Amino acid sequence: MSPADGADVPLGALTLGIRVGDGGQGEVYDVDGGPGRLLYKSYREPRKVDGGELGALVALRQGLAPADRDRLDRETAWPLCRVMDGGRVTGFLMHRAPDSMTWRTSRGDTRLTELSYLLRAPKAAWQAVQQPSPAERYALVVAVVELFQWLHALGLVVGDVSQANVLWTVRPGPAPYLLDCDGVRLVGRPPVLEQADTPDWHDPLASPGSVTVDSDRYKVALLVGRVLGQDAYAAPGTPLQPLPGVLDDRRENAVRALWEQAAGPRGSRPHLGQWRTALAGRDTIRLLAAEPPPKPTVDRSKFDGPRHRGRIPLRD
Repeated sequence: MSPADGADVPLGALTLGIRVGDGGQGEVYDVDGGPGRLLYKSYREPRKVDGGELGALVALRQGLAPADRDRLDRETAWPLCRVMDGGRVTGFLMHRAPDSMTWRTSRGDTRLTELSYLLRAPKAAWQAVQQPSPAERYALVVAVVELFQWLHALGLVVGDVSQANVLWTVRPGPAPYLLDCDGVRLVGRPPVLEQADTPDWHDPLASPGSVTVDSDRYKVALLVGRVLGQDAYAAPGTPLQPLPGVLDDRRENAVRALWEQAAGPRGSRPHLGQWRTALAGRDTIRLLAAEPPPKPTVDRSKFDGPRHRGRIPLRD
């Protein structure tokens, strides 16, 4: 068994270990004896899964240049291959999150270091979570914005963004890790499953189940403001109060301006490149005349079927 080439794997070939996760759409199990540190996500209702779209996400990874594929594996729990049973997709294999993005409770249980631990003041129950310094908190926000900007450049919409599906670490340096990547979709394509939307992280101007690049931009604004301000409920349209020392005056002024802009109508929300420029402390207006960043290299011949060929990556 090897997910290296993206080929489908029969369910019967897997030796499943303990269940390590349980969500609304499926359960996650350890895979014993497999290459690397693999997990299997088993769908609760396989009949509702669009196997072709899941295959397209697998094919996208296979079509990336090696450096981009390494980055995808390093920063996301991307679907490596589909798992099949009797011709039906039952789930997929993915890499386990890095150990640096976990922590141990006083009882010895292992927990994921979710974004939620950045949005609230530390509590005694999770004192083992190493809190970032102001500089590390700033670097984490920059890294998350850059990850989402890169995924947009690949022609993807992330969709469901929440405090539970973004992990982080400051060991050895600030870095993010995105979960639930089967919820990501190719621009203009349907989702693998009915689109999830986390309460308090939804776009108030989007219809239920609607996922667009614009709604991604709004949710990134939520993430930026909530992490910088350590406030789980901050939202554009309310004052932004960054923690002391996280931003210098120039960055704070630029970020506040984009925070206010994010409360505007659809189509007017800041692009992720504007967030990156503001966080870098440069004049955000200059970005509008700047050249777009280089696009990741994708071998389009590896996409599953002609409907995925010739896709033009989204310009952010």
